[in-house]
Formats: sequence, structure tokens, C-alpha cells
Amino acid sequence: MRWHKDEFMISDERELVDTDAVHSMLKETYWAKNRSKETVEATIENSLCFSVFDHDRQVGFARVLTDAVHSILLDVVIHKDYRGKGLGKWLVECITNHPTISNLIQILWTVDADGLYEKFGFTSPEKIIFMIKKPKKS
Repeated sequence: MRWHKDEFMISDERELVDTDAVHSMLKETYWAKNRSKETVEATIENSLCFSVFDHDRQVGFARVLTDAVHSILLDVVIHKDYRGKGLGKWLVECITNHPTISNLIQILWTVDADGLYEKFGFTSPEKIIFMIKKPKKS
């Protein structure tokens, strides 16, 4: 699918993803700054991807893991030169309304953007236990 607004386009077509641009944007984040390009490529291959373009330049990205019940929104990022233009809000709107995702339980984790996601109906349960098991270092 493709969505258009002014000179911008959002696409869910994985073959359009510019892995170099995505890797560069993710290196600027606190959560993925140490992720290798190979790992970024693997996450793209195993996700439903959403790319934001200014003409032919990729300026935003997000990905979603899905099954028949849940979807997990991950790696939402807008290039630093394009922030403040509403592109992140538009990206989340397109994702949450996507036909593959809209009827699933939608999950995300955030440290600092809960105000943004609340606008799209995300809430934080009163009691939640978040558990994680990290792989052993070899």
C-alpha cells in the first residue's frame, strides 16, 4: 500500500526500504544505536515495514511483527531533519489503520513517546509485568 501527503509518501513495500538510510537513522536512537547493519537487514526481512519518503529519499521507518492475534510496533524513527512536520503521527496513523494490523491487539514499548501513542488509542495497563530474557553472550 502507499499513502501520499504533499511531497511525502509512506509505503509498506519492503522492496523499497533503503537499508542504509534505516541503519543510519537507527544509529541515532538510544535503543538501536549499536545495531549492526546485518541485524537491521534481518529485522527488515522478518517484519512488515513502513517507510516514509521525501520524493526518493527515505526519511522515516517503522516495522511491525505480527501473528493472527497481536502486532508489535517497533523502531519508529524519523530522520532528525524531518522531525516536527507531523510525519511520525502520520506514520503511526497509517500503521495502526493498516488492514493487516487494525483488527489485532497492538502493542508497543516506549520510554518517552507515550503522549504520541495515546492519541492513537494506546493505553498502559494498570498492572503489567514486562519480562525479558536476553541471549547469553558467547
